[in-house]
Amino acid sequence: MGPREVSHKQSWFAGGGLFIAQFLTAANSAPIFWYGGRLLYRGEIEYKHVFQTFFILVSTGRIIAETGSMTADLSKGTNALKAISAILNRKSKMDPDKSDNFSSEKVRGDVEFKQVDFFYPTRPQHLILKDMNLHIGAGKIVALVGKSGSGKSTIVRLIERFYDPTHGTVEVDGIDIRSYNLRGLRSHIALVSQELTILAATIRENIRYGRENATDSEVIAAATLANAHEFVSSMEDGYSTYCGERGVQLSGGQRQRLAIARAILKDSTILLLDEATSALDSESERLIQEALEKTMMGRTCVVVAHRLSTIQRSDKITVLDKGRIVEEGSHSELLAEGENGLYFSLVKVQQLAAAA
Repeated sequence: MGPREVSHKQSWFAGGGLFIAQFLTAANSAPIFWYGGRLLYRGEIEYKHVFQTFFILVSTGRIIAETGSMTADLSKGTNALKAISAILNRKSKMDPDKSDNFSSEKVRGDVEFKQVDFFYPTRPQHLILKDMNLHIGAGKIVALVGKSGSGKSTIVRLIERFYDPTHGTVEVDGIDIRSYNLRGLRSHIALVSQELTILAATIRENIRYGRENATDSEVIAAATLANAHEFVSSMEDGYSTYCGERGVQLSGGQRQRLAIARAILKDSTILLLDEATSALDSESERLIQEALEKTMMGRTCVVVAHRLSTIQRSDKITVLDKGRIVEEGSHSELLAEGENGLYFSLVKVQQLAAAA
């Protein structure tokens, strides 16, 4: 049964329930007075008994009518419970606690994509990555650039194993990530994205979410490295300041620095930065860029960048176009390609936009 048929069925139930309730409310007076009149005529009851019965039944009818008007809400609630139950009972294809998978207390952080094809389950006709071969050496900083929709963020999601590749393998230290215990794999990876997860909790609790057993001094050290300690200390409640739902009590730059502090505290081998500064003003971006440069030292870093000025010092810049790698090299090497290169064109476009 499709959504349209379900909607029609709900409407019929709601309309039928309301009709019955209203009909009973309006029609119950007639039999009351008819039968009550007969009993009065025979002298079996008094007038007060007729009116007592009338008011009791009218009150009952009103309650039934109100219940009938709730039929639509009850139907929606029932469908919502079914949807929740389906989600709770659904077995994930990726079991985070599967014990027979490979688990490692430490990884070097060498990441490699081998002939990876990928499409999202909701869009199987649209191939996002095509025959992707990408190597990210341990401890190296690799930037991913390209036009919107070229597959940059998809690479980050595959490393985190939010999805599995349609074809090919993604390997960490030469081992297919599907062979790793999922929870163990993600313990070695930290992600800072444009769409942040800030809990409705204190600043301290939000930073500590990166490592729940961290001490207060470790939290402060991480915040200091992320250029967050100064603004946190200036607040009346300091690290006990409540962030609000989704961090509404903080500015965009402050939320971003908290996310970086969380990643620093996690102290993971692999750091993924997905458009971490794209929505910030220049001052916030400068502070966060300083924090990121401190954070990236000694880690394998994958940086998805919108502003190309922030990734010029990367060990390697990988340029994507329509799901394929079209150029690789350092900033200076790619600029040397001249006007024929896609990276050169992207840099020129941003320079013109900044000058305008």
